[in-house]
Amino acid sequence: MSSMALPRPRHVLADLLPGSAVLDAALVTGSAVLVGLSAQVTIPLPFTPVPLSGQTFAVLLAVAAIGPVRGALGMLLYAAAGVAGVPWFAGHQAGWSTPSFGYVLGFVLAALVVGTLARRGADRTFPRTVALMAAGNVAIYAIGVPWLMASLGTGLGHALALGVAPFLIGDALKILLAAVLLPGSWRLLARESRHS
Repeated sequence: MSSMALPRPRHVLADLLPGSAVLDAALVTGSAVLVGLSAQVTIPLPFTPVPLSGQTFAVLLAVAAIGPVRGALGMLLYAAAGVAGVPWFAGHQAGWSTPSFGYVLGFVLAALVVGTLARRGADRTFPRTVALMAAGNVAIYAIGVPWLMASLGTGLGHALALGVAPFLIGDALKILLAAVLLPGSWRLLARESRHS
């Protein structure tokens, strides 16, 4: 097997917790709340309707830790509650008619992609976690950018300039931070299990 091949399906960090359906429900709800809180850490940018926020980092880290099913359910809960009127989208917004709502829908796709890859071991090393987080960002942009295009009635180039380019440096920094945190958590848990 090549050094880049992913191991067969295993588990994610949350699977190491003793639990039940109650734990699963808590993880789903907790991931939605974490994303809702992180969305309030925003920096509006005057040249784009998409603000800088802590959302994507919280999404990708949470879904890598809790897996694809719980992660997708958490992001669906986040989206549904926001559409129903909970003002926890970026900048205390709610509803689906904002230009950045496509990114919220992208969180669900990212949860499936990142959670599945994490379950297969892609969050165990620095290089694999970088690739995992980059894939998650691409999944978010894959839905966010077309939504932005439709919302603003603009072309792909303009949507990329408004909805991707301003965030690439921040994405890179968040990816690097996640690439330290996730493998570090696995190493810490392995060390603890050896000493217990």
